Amino acid sequence: MLYRIHDFNRAALGPAVQWARANARLFSTPGWLSLLPGASQLAASYELYYRIGKEYEKPSFGIDAVEFDGKSFAVVEQVALSKPFCRLLHFKRYSDDERHIAESKRHPVVLIVAPLSGHHATLLRETVRTMLVDHDVYITDWIDARLVPTSLGAFTLDDYIAYVTEFVDMLIARESARDDRRGAKGLHVLAVCQPCVPVLAAISLMAAAGKPIPASMVMMGGPIDPRCNPTQVNDLATTKPFDWFESNLIHTVPARYPGRGRRVYPGFLQHTGFIAMNPGRHMNSHWAFYQDLVQGDLENAQAHRRFYDEYNAVLDMPAEYYLDCIRTVFQEYRLPLGTWHVGTERVAPEAITQSALMTIEGELDDITGLGQTRAAHALCAGIPEQRKEHLTVAGAGHYGIFTGRRWRETVYPRVREFFARKTSA
Repeated sequence: MLYRIHDFNRAALGPAVQWARANARLFSTPGWLSLLPGASQLAASYELYYRIGKEYEKPSFGIDAVEFDGKSFAVVEQVALSKPFCRLLHFKRYSDDERHIAESKRHPVVLIVAPLSGHHATLLRETVRTMLVDHDVYITDWIDARLVPTSLGAFTLDDYIAYVTEFVDMLIARESARDDRRGAKGLHVLAVCQPCVPVLAAISLMAAAGKPIPASMVMMGGPIDPRCNPTQVNDLATTKPFDWFESNLIHTVPARYPGRGRRVYPGFLQHTGFIAMNPGRHMNSHWAFYQDLVQGDLENAQAHRRFYDEYNAVLDMPAEYYLDCIRTVFQEYRLPLGTWHVGTERVAPEAITQSALMTIEGELDDITGLGQTRAAHALCAGIPEQRKEHLTVAGAGHYGIFTGRRWRETVYPRVREFFARKTSA
């Protein structure tokens, strides 16, 4: 019922939101209206109302080119594999320079596993763009559950692990088939936030089964062991009974979407939770946006638009997957306690012996506390210490470890060197 009410309110507000958008343009576009007293304040007020009330669509990655060696190379986004709940995207670079073609064929292949936890994979746009300079990059692009018909079935945490396993299998097989002419060795996996848990589970199960596994794993800001330095996110999961999440956060997709009737954790509820964690910061940001518009600071205003176009674009999570995460990861701690089974197989990180491990945490992360990701080192007892690394990023919050200045200047150089060493080993 709540989802239908929300959807009805969105539709009812639609005309007013578009009216505000039109007025913002009328009072800001050069002309007699923009010369009226108070026109800049009116235009700013209308645009602020429009941006607060509008529905945000999934942004595009928009990575059309990448620059290295002082040259620009075209990038084409391709779908390498399509599944009901995810597309595996490949960012393929093109060049007419024979030397750069040969060089790019030796670049390590990296699978970035993006979170299925509210925001779209495009939140990692800068991660992808930065890595494209030195790597052949793939990323998981999770599909909004409200767009997936119920006829395609449910999606659970076990299904997530199966998807990751399939993607890894495919990329390792692809690399093995062309290893001679590439000169690169193996596949590298980088998991950001929530997928650290299912990625570690998938690789553990693959190793236990004797299958080829990635040459290295990088775990960034993920809740491997949420008992370490619990945050507000962890506290919510442990202070509420499991039934509370199902009763209060799970709703049914309305009739106008392809996934009508599917049970989901709606994006609009997740977004409310994001805002509630730092309401003052968001209010100040919107007030600053209004002032920038009034004062004609178009650069700062555009930066605000870019950030919130991404931040406000959220997706619905399949109910089964979300509830599995609450129980398995945050309430029963099955991974660190060694009690997690997928089907009949126990998830045993100690079975991993042929891979390398790097963990990365932000000093000021208020979503995944310090130590939660580093816990992977103790669990992966089969990996020799000389093939393990850890980085705590001073002054970085959760998002700062994979986007922004600290990602570019501190984190990425370490990740690049780590992959390079494991490629040449």
